[in-house]
Amino acid sequence: MPAAPDAPFEPRTVVVTGGAGFIGSHLADAFAARGCRVLVLDDLSSGRRENVPAGAELHVLDVRSPAAAELVAESGAEMLVHQAAQMDVGRSVADPMFDADVNVRGTLNLLEGARRGAVRQVLFASTGGALYGEQEVFPAPETHPERPVSPYGVSKLAVERYLWFYHHEYGLDAACLRYANVYGERQNPHGEAGVVAIFLHRLLAGEAPTINGDGLQTRDYLHVSDVVAANLAAAGRPGYLVYNVGTGVETSVLALYRELARAAGCHLEAAHGPPRPGEQRRSSIDAGRARRELGLGEPLPLAAGVDRAATWFRDRHAAAAR
Repeated sequence: MPAAPDAPFEPRTVVVTGGAGFIGSHLADAFAARGCRVLVLDDLSSGRRENVPAGAELHVLDVRSPAAAELVAESGAEMLVHQAAQMDVGRSVADPMFDADVNVRGTLNLLEGARRGAVRQVLFASTGGALYGEQEVFPAPETHPERPVSPYGVSKLAVERYLWFYHHEYGLDAACLRYANVYGERQNPHGEAGVVAIFLHRLLAGEAPTINGDGLQTRDYLHVSDVVAANLAAAGRPGYLVYNVGTGVETSVLALYRELARAAGCHLEAAHGPPRPGEQRRSSIDAGRARRELGLGEPLPLAAGVDRAATWFRDRHAAAAR
């Protein structure tokens, strides 16, 4: 007997965009472990084939391509886990048209495929800090005014609004998960990398990292395991949902650097460079609603998460040296 329209469901087939990348590959692992058929859609511009879990199907496609929309429409997938994005804030400022092309037009391309196919829910990797902009309240709840100060944040907010339209017009359920600054194992230390990966990579190589600005800017650093937990908890839930996924704790870049240097066993003094355009001064998000409604536990403490990430990066360095 089919499930009632508003009943939660367990997907049998999922498409994970960006599934060869950092967060996406962890999510591909998690859905595969649940017994789902997992189709990874990734153009490999920053993702790596070795990140794709055994048994998953890798489709090397650009999210903007007709073939990507066709895959979503014809695969029989009930869930689209959309992690692929242009995620470099600085590049979005320098080239807002490219940012919108990938993040907005690329997403619309996939949503049209979802509308034509069997997709019942979209799990969307939105953003907390970049979407709220310069905050009035710390940590920011989901009700905080949305005032992005970068095209990247604007594009993520635009996709949230498009998802509301697709939900209202076509009954496509969506969970917009507004991530804090995610770090952890498999993060790419090159290109569009996060600061944790960049700093660990350089520290383990015996090189001093460069801190943008004075280092007193704050962020909410969240281990990737907590992102996976939030996605799994939101998966299959009916409706249009918006959740912050973070720790609610502000950590300055200077404090983060000290934690990373401790974990890496390297205490070089960091250099300082100019601040990056388009980045806000302070950021932290309140994930209380997600913990209450999704039943999430307390996030992994920063020291424990940094130790896990440092171990992974150290192993990678040792393997590369052999």
